[in-house]
Amino acid sequence: MAAQASPQIRRAAVKLRELSADERARDMVERREKGRRDLAMFVADAEKKGKQEKAVEVALNLIRLRIPAEQIVEATGLPLDRVIVIKE
Repeated sequence: MAAQASPQIRRAAVKLRELSADERARDMVERREKGRRDLAMFVADAEKKGKQEKAVEVALNLIRLRIPAEQIVEATGLPLDRVIVIKE
């Protein structure tokens, strides 16, 4: 087994068992991980919203240039019904 081969791995395994047994430490790790996941989800949502806002901005510019709705859909990735609503 690799844990028997390396003193560093043995120490890490012991520390892992200690932390896993300590409910307070485990709770801290779980909260930290939840915070990281929440932050990652927040960032992903913000990026998605920003991309959608940019697509609408591009669609508005293309509408001003009198580009047909079908081409705007192709250029922006917005659904046709959304482009039609923006056009109105």
